[in-house]
Amino acid sequence: MLDSDFGPDPMALLSREVLRERAAALIAEACAWAVGLSDHPHHTRLRGRVVATGLTIGARAATGQPLSGEEDGRLELGDARPGSFQDALNTVTAEGTLYAERFDREVIDPFVRDTCVRAAERARDTRPREWAELLDELGEDGADLAEVVQVGEWEAPLRIDAEHLVLAALGSAPLVEVEAEGLPLSLVRAAEAVTRAAAPPAAPEPGPAVDELAGALFLAEAAIGAAGLPRPVPVAAADRLLDVLLAEGLLPEEVPALLPHLPVEPGTAAEVRATIAALGLGG
Repeated sequence: MLDSDFGPDPMALLSREVLRERAAALIAEACAWAVGLSDHPHHTRLRGRVVATGLTIGARAATGQPLSGEEDGRLELGDARPGSFQDALNTVTAEGTLYAERFDREVIDPFVRDTCVRAAERARDTRPREWAELLDELGEDGADLAEVVQVGEWEAPLRIDAEHLVLAALGSAPLVEVEAEGLPLSLVRAAEAVTRAAAPPAAPEPGPAVDELAGALFLAEAAIGAAGLPRPVPVAAADRLLDVLLAEGLLPEEVPALLPHLPVEPGTAAEVRATIAALGLGG
């Protein structure tokens, strides 16, 4: 693509190099994504229809039963150890897709895209002549590195490398251990999301610290589990949910920001917000 000093496919090689450097971060993100997966209802495909088994993914894994079936799983994820992270990825969702597809969409794709952009930044900053030649070949001006990455089509092969890294590190590990490893980062990610969602578009006011939000989220999850509420919490249990959260010591004004990140139905979240507003609990 460029001169011989830069290699026959320089960006592909450089992207792989950056991915290897970020392998630990990728594994951490995968673990964080897995948090809560054990609480999801387990589904299987029976005579062409997706049906619930009556157990959660975690409960089924704890009894040593396979999570995934052979009918519509990915071949590369087959022969997984029952209850492992790889087995969970190959499990069918209530919508009839695989958790592996959700994992690709929510973890692999954005991580690979960011990795390619970082590789492009490195190429631009350390090899300006070759970078200029590459931009000329692609017909790009380099102002938007994400656009350069898209045109260069370096993401697709790197996704395969990223998937192999995750499976090599976590594939055979029990799902519950992967979740435990990812819990701290998961709480931070959820708190960051709450902070972004709560911030107004201009002149944002200082909100709770990330650590405080992470702590509130942890308390809320623990309270729901201890109360034995169904997941996701249905509308009929909205009042019970609010009582449980307040009894755990959460402040009324904290609850609305946490609801999008808790295992509750959309209608339940709306009902809880309405109750808080009606009773004037939000301050």
